[in-house]
Amino acid sequence: MTAISASLVKELREMTGLGMMECKNALAEAAGDLKRAEELLRIKSGAKASKAAGRLAAEGVIGAWLAPNAKLGAMVELNCETDFVAKNEAFLALAGELAGVVANANPADVQALSAMNVGGAGIEAKRQALVQKIGENISIRRFARMQTQARLAQYLHGGRIGVLVEFDGADDAGKDVAMHIAFAKPSYLAKGDVPADVVAREREILEARARESGKPPEIAQKMVEGGLNKFLGEISLLGQPFVKDDKQTVGKMLLARKATVLGYRFLVLGDGIGRKQAA
Repeated sequence: MTAISASLVKELREMTGLGMMECKNALAEAAGDLKRAEELLRIKSGAKASKAAGRLAAEGVIGAWLAPNAKLGAMVELNCETDFVAKNEAFLALAGELAGVVANANPADVQALSAMNVGGAGIEAKRQALVQKIGENISIRRFARMQTQARLAQYLHGGRIGVLVEFDGADDAGKDVAMHIAFAKPSYLAKGDVPADVVAREREILEARARESGKPPEIAQKMVEGGLNKFLGEISLLGQPFVKDDKQTVGKMLLARKATVLGYRFLVLGDGIGRKQAA
C-alpha cells in the first residue's frame, strides 16, 4: 500500500477545500497520484477545480512599469528567500528597474535580460552585488510584457500579484478588470478560448458524477451540460461574476460600460514553484 504523507494530504486539502480524511482516502485510492485523487474527489463530492495560482510558494515581489501613455507595460517576478528581504528598498528598486528594462528593451527571455547593460552596469552584476549586500539568494524568475495601440491598465496587489490588461474604453473599466483578474485569476479570456482537451476532461468528470447520482439519463445530461457551462464561466474572464457586483458577469459589466478587453497577463508570486514534500 502506498504511504500517504501528511504534506500530500494537506496539499490536496488546499486544492479542494475538503476534509483531511476525505483527502487521505482519495490519495490512498489513487495510489498517491495527486491529480487522480483530485479527480476522484470532484466526482464523489462535487469539489471545484483547484486554483493553483492562488497558492504562493516563494518570497519576493512583482515589479511593474507602465509608460505614461499607457501603451507599453511590463512586470517582473524577482524572488528572494525571506519576506524580510522582499520589503528591502534596494530589492524593490531592482524589481522596478528590471520591469522598465523589459518594457523598453524587450528581451527574449530571462537569460537575455540578465545579460543586458543599463546605465553602464550589467543586470547580472547588479543582481550579484545585491546578493552580497543582503546575504540572500536573489533570482529573476520571469516577466510579462504588453504593447498595444489601445490602452493598458496595470494593477498590483500587495506586490505579490501583478496584472496588465489591454482594453478599449474608459480607464476605470480597465482598472476594474485588472483588479478583478488579481482576485479571480481567470485562466482564459472567453469560454471559446478554453482548449478542447480541458473541456473534454471536465465533461468526463461531470458525466461520472452524473452516473453516480443515479438520476434518469435525460436529467443526468442536463446536469452535465449545466455543470460544464458553469465550469467554463468560472475559468474564463468574461464569464466570471464581477468582483464588485457578483450579480453580473465581467462580460456584461464591460458591455454596459461600452468597453472591451483585448487581452491580459498576470503574474502571481511563486506560482508553479514546487514545494518540498515531507518524506
